[in-house]
Order: sequence, then C-alpha cells, then structure tokens
Amino acid sequence: MKRNTRLAALAAAAMATSLIVACGQKEDQTVGQRMDNTVEQTQAAGAEMRDDAKAAGAELRADASNAAQDMKAAGSEAADKIATGAADVAITAKVNAALAGDSQLSALKIDVDTNNGHVELKGTAPDPAARDRATVLAAAVEGVVKVDNRLTVEAKG
Repeated sequence: MKRNTRLAALAAAAMATSLIVACGQKEDQTVGQRMDNTVEQTQAAGAEMRDDAKAAGAELRADASNAAQDMKAAGSEAADKIATGAADVAITAKVNAALAGDSQLSALKIDVDTNNGHVELKGTAPDPAARDRATVLAAAVEGVVKVDNRLTVEAKG
C-alpha cells in the first residue's frame, strides 16, 4: 500500500513539474499538447519505477532463495551431526556393555569415548591378554570403525 501511495505521489509531482515547465514554454504549443507531453513523461516515469520495482523484487526473491538454501544446508548439516552423535552414544553404550559382560574386564574402570565410530579405550588392564581382549570386544560392536586401545597394563607389585 505504501508503494502505491509513493508511486502516485511521484506521478503527481512529475505531472506538476511538467506543467510548470510547460507554462514557461513558447506559446506555439497548445494546452492539450502540453498535457499530452506531461502525460507521456508521467507514463515514462511510472514505467521506469515499475521496472525498478520488478528488478528489486527479483533481487529480493533471489536473496530469499539463497537464504533458504543456506538454511536448508545448515539444517541438514545439524541433522547429520545429531545422527552421528547419537550413533556414537549408542556405540559407547554397547562397548561398555561388552566390557562389563567380560569376566576379566567387568571390574575394571575403562573409559570409552567414541567419535565418528572411532573408539578410544582408556584405563588399566590386569594383563596384556585382557588389554587385547578389550580391543577385540570393542571392535566387534556394530558401527565401530577403529579402536584406539590406550589401556595400560597394571604393574604387579
């Protein structure tokens, strides 16, 4: 609504300006000719404003489309991160359950961290065989890509 009001005001101003200019012209033009000239100038100004408005609208639509595509990509990336994080949490829980179910490893404090399917084991193991067993159990869990076993063997004293 504001745009139509502005267009009408600009058209009226153009018409008034043309009339003032027309009044200063030579007398060889009739009032009708001056009015025709004013109408033509006003129509030309209106057409130019319409073209400018169309161009601005097209630019706004393009900007909105780009923004929508950016938001869609960001949303997709966020969804992927959430899915990966949920998968990592599930892997960590399954590896912890597998370790807890093993008689040699169940009593031990083994920290399990998972990032993009890469499992890291930290803590201590009673002997090298138990350390290796932890790697085998973790690697057997679905979704595990790699196991980084950082378990240290307890010193027997």
